[in-house]
Amino acid sequence: MHPAQYPAAPAVPGATAGPAGTTFRVPSRRAEAVELCLFEIGSRGERRVPLDRLADGTWGVHLPEVRPGQLYGYRAHGPFRPADGLRFNPAKLLVDPWARAIAGHFDWTELLLGHHADAPDQADTADNAPAIPKSLVIAPDFDWRGDARLHTPWSRTVIYECHVRGMTMQHPAVPEAHRGTYLGLAAEPVVDHLLSLGVTAVQLLPIHHHAIDRRLARLGLSNYWGYNSIGYFAPDPRFATGFQGEQVTEFREMVRRLHAAGLEVLLDVVYNHTAEGDGAGPLLAFKGLDNEAYYRLDPADRRRYVDYTGVGNTVDAASPPALELILGSLRYWVSEMHVDGFRFDLATSLGRTEAGFDAAAPFFDAIRNDPVLAGIKLIAEPWDLGPGGYQLGAFPAGWAEWNDRFRDAVRRFWSGRPDREGEIAARVGGSADLFGPERAPQASINFVTCHDGFTLRDLVSYEHRHNEANGEDNRDGHHDNLSRNWGVEGPTDDPLITGVRLDVARSLLAMLAFSEGVPMLSHGDEMGRTQQGNNNAYCQDGPLTWIDWERDADATALLAHVRELFRLRARHCEGRGGRSGAGPDACGAQWLEADGSEVSPDGWTAEPRAFQLVPAGMDGILLLVNPEEEPVRFSPPPHTGWRTVIGRMEEAPDSGEIVVGAHGTVVLAAEPAGPAAVVPATSGRPDRR
Repeated sequence: MHPAQYPAAPAVPGATAGPAGTTFRVPSRRAEAVELCLFEIGSRGERRVPLDRLADGTWGVHLPEVRPGQLYGYRAHGPFRPADGLRFNPAKLLVDPWARAIAGHFDWTELLLGHHADAPDQADTADNAPAIPKSLVIAPDFDWRGDARLHTPWSRTVIYECHVRGMTMQHPAVPEAHRGTYLGLAAEPVVDHLLSLGVTAVQLLPIHHHAIDRRLARLGLSNYWGYNSIGYFAPDPRFATGFQGEQVTEFREMVRRLHAAGLEVLLDVVYNHTAEGDGAGPLLAFKGLDNEAYYRLDPADRRRYVDYTGVGNTVDAASPPALELILGSLRYWVSEMHVDGFRFDLATSLGRTEAGFDAAAPFFDAIRNDPVLAGIKLIAEPWDLGPGGYQLGAFPAGWAEWNDRFRDAVRRFWSGRPDREGEIAARVGGSADLFGPERAPQASINFVTCHDGFTLRDLVSYEHRHNEANGEDNRDGHHDNLSRNWGVEGPTDDPLITGVRLDVARSLLAMLAFSEGVPMLSHGDEMGRTQQGNNNAYCQDGPLTWIDWERDADATALLAHVRELFRLRARHCEGRGGRSGAGPDACGAQWLEADGSEVSPDGWTAEPRAFQLVPAGMDGILLLVNPEEEPVRFSPPPHTGWRTVIGRMEEAPDSGEIVVGAHGTVVLAAEPAGPAAVVPATSGRPDRR
């Protein structure tokens, strides 16, 4: 390990094993007593050890006989008075919020409730120890073999959002025992695939240990996406070959292998809420240790939780204990697990103070001044469900943000719906109107699809969502389709991706690849992954959500298209990174009419129309974009020689004009050498470059 690359983080609570035994520390300001409970694998016996109250508001003990592999939990004593925000219940074993690993999964049972199901103000005295997973003492060492942080510049970053399990459960070249695991994601065939796409960073859907909620359990569904965290230091054992520490070792091995291949690792983290839900939810960790220290409670009725997240509770990131937990977790994943950055789910909630969202909130200030977190990638999902929750463009300098207005504008453009008179230019040009001249275009994380919503294939194939399997009578999920049948006979509610649908999908990807900002691909879109019209597949763990690596001819052509797009982007992106003004052309993008004349400042209309685009900082790239219903003839500007053509051309006349079919995009590139090449819609490429 390189100390300069991964500085040591300050000591934090939890179970810390060393040559002289194990030290346990857990914070709780309001508990009257805390017991450490030790368990042995395969035994129901429990040894209780009283903890000492320490001066810093934590409880602790050192046990020289305890070694890695020890199972444990806590019981916190104090009043159970929900009306006062207090929910201590020593009958309930608690998971250590600072545990580096949790052995086992949370299977729903009423024993997980801290209260009587029919009397919410009365403590339930049934012991939950047989039903709740145990925290695990782990060994601290790992041979990183010289692993070093990659520091990929934002200007060269291409993000691939993926689910650890869904990526490899059906990959025929991944060893069966490793499918769906951290090791499977780092298997050579998967790494080769990612590199062939030009990806520089994988962004993993939540891998913190999570718990299932009662509703999904009763429906026989799973919390597949994992946005229901309970262990902010603990890798989810769903993605490991075992749960007795393998989840920690194998996660580290995955990071080491991905770094060796030149791929950064970003984590989607859910610090805005926990799996404990509202007042009717389970008592698993935070509620039972110091409820009011971690959550925003309704001042008018402290039984109730302020819910800016839509799932029952909101973590109070302005509270010192909660902020210490979040910072400790971030430092741990950087210093001990070597991750390169984080995407913060519903990040607006983390910047809330009593007055509302504040870009100078304690959370942002603490991260900005933390030496362990210096230089890592920080990405905000810039909204939550509370008042004033939509904060796109309002996050501090140094942060990037998911730009849903890019997504919406690009979809609107290709659906034929009215554009907001130049918004497509603003979004493709780096969204300077949102992020201002003081923030680089790379503050914008551009995406057309993500885990939440239709896959790309379904986006161009379905007029209606099909979420019937989710148990909510198809009422859940967004109306995020393109609302157009592309001239296909009959309804488009099927996952075909041929003809004009394939052209639209290719056009969406081309615009993503060459827009100013940081592009993000959603896993499997490059191969036409379908979820059969389900656009809210958070609870579906099966072939519906897993990537099918067996491709038909059209999916193979789409994959070749993506590879070529991002190869060209990487070759021509050296000039990117700064702004040159404000407005649609803020990043220096050049906009031309189909006939080659410049688009006048007042030439933007609501009706989507064909145009030519020289992306900012990419003098050797030209996009011919035709969202119209009929072919359009383009006159490209003079150049020393267009060496590469991507896309479907109706014809290539000797006049130098190029005809682009309806709903199509052609990409021209001035390559430094070599014969002109054409990569049409029906061509394929080998799996590895």
